[in-house]
Amino acid sequence: MRGLLYVTSALVVMGLAFWAYHQNYMTQESVRETRDLQREIGQMREALGVLRAEWAYLNRPDRLRELAEINYDRLGLLPLRPDQFGLIDQVAFPLPDLPPILVPVDVIGTREAFQ
Repeated sequence: MRGLLYVTSALVVMGLAFWAYHQNYMTQESVRETRDLQREIGQMREALGVLRAEWAYLNRPDRLRELAEINYDRLGLLPLRPDQFGLIDQVAFPLPDLPPILVPVDVIGTREAFQ
C-alpha cells in the first residue's frame, strides 16, 4: 500500500511540474506578445505624429493661398468675406416627416354625430 502511495505522489508531483512549466511558457509567450504590441503601438504613434506634422505643414494658410492663386483659372477660388456668412435664422431646415396613420378613423357620418 505504501508503494502505491509513493507512485501516486510521484505522478502527482510530475503532473504538477508539467502544469507549472506549461503555465510558465504560456506566461512568457503572453509577455513577449505584449512587448511586441507595445512596440508596434509606439511605432504607430510616432508615425501618427509625423503625419500630423506633415498635415500641418501642408495646410499652412500662406501655402493654400498661393495654391488658390496659381490654380484660379481651373478652380475659381476666392478668399472668404464676412458678408458670405449667414445667420442661423436664414437656414431652411427640412420639415419632419409625418408619422404614418396606424389606425384609420371612419369620418363618414351625419352632422349630428359631431355635435
